[in-house]
Amino acid sequence: RINSLFHAKQWYQRRVRGINRAKGLLNSINKNFGTLAFCKRWLERAGESKYLLALKHLCDLGIVNDYPPLVDQKGCYTAQMEHTIVLRPTCKEVISRGDDY
Repeated sequence: RINSLFHAKQWYQRRVRGINRAKGLLNSINKNFGTLAFCKRWLERAGESKYLLALKHLCDLGIVNDYPPLVDQKGCYTAQMEHTIVLRPTCKEVISRGDDY
């Protein structure tokens, strides 16, 4: 199974045992993403390398959740955006922006 999206659980921050690299990766995840979902590509952009074993260890411990790619139709991928937008003939309107963003 290929997973492309990951999510860290905040309440597990201090329970990482075993691989030292996993502790460092979790610190990087918490610093860069917190509890927001992220993908492997973003780890690389954050400066992480050789993280696959550590990420698998965090997933096996249940500290990081992994999710398969979003699929709308077989063979087609679906994008996830941070906001809901309405495309109108004369403008684009963001309708999901709240006070917290």
